[in-house]
Amino acid sequence: MTKQNIIEKTVHIINLLPQEKAVDIFDFADFLMKKQEEQNLVQQMGYIVAESSSFEFLKNEEDLYTENDVVNIS
Repeated sequence: MTKQNIIEKTVHIINLLPQEKAVDIFDFADFLMKKQEEQNLVQQMGYIVAESSSFEFLKNEEDLYTENDVVNIS
């Protein structure tokens, strides 16, 4: 089934439902769209951070502590 077929059948079904049920479907579709937008935003932010040189300084940061600094509490 193509996306267009799904849309057409869904619209047909929504037209058969009472208004309050159609509102429920709209609310759910709106929720899914916002969730998708949020996932896209997080993914795009990840790309920006990964490609950015803002955190380059951390790669050359010297170690402040060694294994000898860890206290064994047992």
